[in-house]
Amino acid sequence: MENSLVMAFDSTQQALRAEMLLEYAEIEIDLCPTPKEITAGCALSIQFGSEDLKRVTEIVHDQSVEIRGIFRRSASGYEEL
Repeated sequence: MENSLVMAFDSTQQALRAEMLLEYAEIEIDLCPTPKEITAGCALSIQFGSEDLKRVTEIVHDQSVEIRGIFRRSASGYEEL
C-alpha cells in the first residue's frame, strides 16, 4: 500500500475489533504483523491508506477502540502521528 499508515494495538482483541469496524465502514485495510520498530503489546497491526486517516481516527474514537498509536514509515523507522 502506497502512503500507508500503521495502527498498532496493545491487545489482539482491540486489533480484531478495529478490523471488523473498519471493514464494516468499507475502508481498505490489511491486517499485518506489527513492525519490530513499533513497541506494542500485540503482534497484529492494521495498515491503511493515509487518505483514510480522518475516517479511521473518527471510527476508533467514536467506538472507543484502544490503540497504541498510528505510525508513518520514515527514514529512521516509524514515527507516531
